[in-house]
Amino acid sequence: MSHTHAPRLDPVQIGLIGAGRIGTSHATLLAERVPGARLVAVADPRPEAAAALAAKVGARAATEPSEVFGDPDIEAVVITASSVAHAELVTAAAAAGKAVFCEKPMGMTLEEIDRGVEAASRAGVPLQVGFNRRFSADFAAARRLIDDGAIGTPHLMRSVTRDPGLADPAGVPPWTIFTQTLIHDFDTLLWLNPGAEPVSVYATADALVAPAFKDAGLLDTAVVVITFDNGARAVAEASFSATYGYDVRGEVFGSRGMVSMGGGPRSALVLSTASGRAIETVRGDVELFADAYAAELAEFAEAVRAGRTPAVTGADARRALAVALAAIASVESGVPVDVATGAVR
Repeated sequence: MSHTHAPRLDPVQIGLIGAGRIGTSHATLLAERVPGARLVAVADPRPEAAAALAAKVGARAATEPSEVFGDPDIEAVVITASSVAHAELVTAAAAAGKAVFCEKPMGMTLEEIDRGVEAASRAGVPLQVGFNRRFSADFAAARRLIDDGAIGTPHLMRSVTRDPGLADPAGVPPWTIFTQTLIHDFDTLLWLNPGAEPVSVYATADALVAPAFKDAGLLDTAVVVITFDNGARAVAEASFSATYGYDVRGEVFGSRGMVSMGGGPRSALVLSTASGRAIETVRGDVELFADAYAAELAEFAEAVRAGRTPAVTGADARRALAVALAAIASVESGVPVDVATGAVR
């Protein structure tokens, strides 16, 4: 005789680590748009930041991650702290038996990601990484069309990220354009070419937006060419100088057709006058991807509630970082780099 378990109805109790820009966005979405989750704690080493965000979302404030990890009532942790701290926080959260949602990048090295994946596997807890474009309605629809064979076999692919600007160039770590920005494009391109693996990467980059900071390692303009084992070629480009607003687009051209996504309009409204035609664009990523952020957090909550593997995993984080590291090596060497080995080709 088979038995069925009633679906879990109570929300997942969540603690958030990091009360910065993305942390504030995620906390607000968890409080307002994710019914399957209840944000109960916000931790940040800046007491005033933790207190302000916690008060806004009806949670309690903490200054140490250990206060969240040690709380037996908290089932899951959302990590939105500084990127360099992600790997250590993932490992610590998993070791404490908490399900983990970690913003990208999950780690700065493949070894860091491997340790986090192993910690989550050992603890038997879900681990999800924040690649939000997979949850944007147009990108998700494109993937379904590709899966259905609507465009045939992918031949040429493109992904674009253009950020509105650099508020403080001095505060941007070296290689950010690859590890923080283009990492989204790399994941998107890997995801939109299902079943294929990246073989080699050739990247070029320069400091065209803030050239005075080039010697400090800040590259703000980049183009990356990825060759896949199914023959497809993909181009990813990024800039930190989109004066017209946050610009994210994608395109997959295949043997039977093409699908394109993104563009950044605030709405379908177009103003047509004697001066020409104009659309109102979105200024920032938090605004452009609000629905996608809410959807990925809802996916995390449901994965925790169901005790299943989330749609985006640590393995996905590793694949995207491997491409990013190959891109860095390619810029340094000036030649294509093998993704699997990191060696020049």
